Amino acid sequence: MAEDEKKSRLYKLKPLVDRMPAVKQPEGHVHFRRKLIWTILILVVYFAMTNIVVYGLDPAQTMDLFEQFRAIFAGESGSIVHLGIMPIVNASIVMQLFQGADIIDLDMKDPDDKAVYQNTQKFLVIVMILISAIPQVYGFLVPGSGFIDMLDGVVSGQGLLLARILIILQLTIGCYLLFLMDEVVSKWGIGSGISLFIVAGVSQGLFTGIFNWAPAPGGDGVTPVGAIPRTIHTLQHSSAGELVGGGIEGLLLQPPNALITLPTTILIFVIVAYVQSSRVELPLAHGRARGARGRYPLKLIYASVIPIILAHALLANVNLFSMLFYTHETFQNFPLLGGQAWLGVFQPGHTEPVSGFVWYISDVRGLGEWLLPLLSNDYLRMMSPEGVAWTYSRLQIVARVIGNFLFLTVFCILFSIFWVKTTNMDAESVAEQIQDSGMQIPGFRRDPRVLQKVLKRYIPAITIFSGFFIGALAAGANLLGTVGDAGGVSLFLAISILTELYEQMGKEQMMEMHPMLRDFFGSQ
Repeated sequence: MAEDEKKSRLYKLKPLVDRMPAVKQPEGHVHFRRKLIWTILILVVYFAMTNIVVYGLDPAQTMDLFEQFRAIFAGESGSIVHLGIMPIVNASIVMQLFQGADIIDLDMKDPDDKAVYQNTQKFLVIVMILISAIPQVYGFLVPGSGFIDMLDGVVSGQGLLLARILIILQLTIGCYLLFLMDEVVSKWGIGSGISLFIVAGVSQGLFTGIFNWAPAPGGDGVTPVGAIPRTIHTLQHSSAGELVGGGIEGLLLQPPNALITLPTTILIFVIVAYVQSSRVELPLAHGRARGARGRYPLKLIYASVIPIILAHALLANVNLFSMLFYTHETFQNFPLLGGQAWLGVFQPGHTEPVSGFVWYISDVRGLGEWLLPLLSNDYLRMMSPEGVAWTYSRLQIVARVIGNFLFLTVFCILFSIFWVKTTNMDAESVAEQIQDSGMQIPGFRRDPRVLQKVLKRYIPAITIFSGFFIGALAAGANLLGTVGDAGGVSLFLAISILTELYEQMGKEQMMEMHPMLRDFFGSQ
C-alpha cells in the first residue's frame, strides 16, 4: 500500500491510456536496411497525406493561422495534416513543464513510470489536437456551402454543425496519424519522425525558393518567383538603365526570394554544420580490458534541436491565441485579454501581428525587416502595415530584434534543462550508462559517484550554454533571412536534423559491423 501511495496520480489514467493505439516495439535488433526502408516509406506517406485535402472545406474562406510557422510545424494548409506537428509539440511542452516542476512526480529511470509518461502524452496529444482544431474550424476553416446543404438533407437544420464536426474529425485523424508515424520512425526507423517531417517541409520550401519558374502570386504574372530564375529573367528583360535605376536593388533586396538570401543561406548552412560537429570529449578506458580506450562526446548542442522546436511552438501558440483574442468575436469579450491592443493587433485577413507584445517577440525575417528600415526612411515606410496612419520608429525595430532574441534564448535554455532531465541525459543517468558499459574515466576509481562528480562539471554548464547558443543562432539566422521564406529557425532545424541523421546512420552501420557496441549506445 505504501508503494501505491507514492505512485504518481497519472497512474489513475493508466487503464485508459494503455488502450490507446500505439506502435509495437520491435523484438530484438532491427537491421539497418529495414530501418532505412521504414524511414523512406513514412516520408512517402507523409508527402501523400499533405496532398489529401480536407473534404468539405471552402478554400476561398480558409485562413492558415500557422502560415508564418508552416515550415517548422510541417503539414500543408487545407490538407488533413493542416495542424502539422503542432499538437504533438504542445503535448510535449506541457508534459515537460509538469515533469520539470515535479507536478506529475515520475521517475524517468523507472520503466513503469516512463511508460506512464509516454502513454499519458499520447492522450494529451488528442486533447491538444482538439484545442488546436476547434477554434480554427469555428472561425478560420470554413465549411463549403454545398457541403453544408448536403448535410442539411441528412439532419435538417444541423448541416453547419455536422460539417464542422466532420472537418474536426478529419483534422484529428490526420494529426494522430502523424503522431503514430513518428512512433514508427522512432521504433522501426532512423531518427525521429517529427524531425523527418520538418526536414521534408523545409527542403521543399528551399528547393522551390531557389528553382521555382512559376510567376510570383500577385506579381506581374511573368517574373518567376525562384531566386535563380528571377535573376536570369530580370537580367534578360531589363535594360541597363532599368537595372541601374533600381532593378539591381530590387533583385538583391526585395522579396520574394531576394538574391542576397542565397549567400546568407549558404553561410547559415556552414555555421550550423560546423557547430554541430563541435563537442567536448571525455577520455574513457575499459575497466577490465587493458588498453581499450575511447571517448564520450558531449556535443556543443547537447540538447539537440528539440528546445528550439518547443520555443517556437510556444511562440506560435502565443501568436495564435493573441489573434483569437483580438479578432474572434467569441474571444473579444474575454476579461483582460479580449480585444486588447497591448497584447497584439492583427489586420483582417492576416495572421501576423502589426503591433503589441506579440509583435515585439515575433520572428524578424530577413534584412528587409530590420537592417534596411534602420538605414533608410523609405524602407521604414514600406515596412509599415497597409491602411494605418502611423509608421514604425527605429527604436521599435531595435526593440523587436532584442525581444525576439531574448524570447528564443531564454525559453531555449529552459527547454534544454527540461529535455535533458526527461530524456536521461543528465549527469546521473550518463554516469550509470558509462558504468554499465564497463568504461571509466582514466585516473579515477570505478565508482558512479565519481563519474557523476566529473560529469556535473560539464553537463549542466553545456546544457545551459547549448540552449542559449541555439536560441541565439536561430535568432541570428532569422535576421539574415533565407530563400523560400523558410525562415532562419527552419533552416537551422533542417541542417541540424540532417547532420544528426547522418551521424545516426553512421552509428547504425557501426553497430551492424560491431554488435557489441549496441550495449554501449543503448540499442536493441
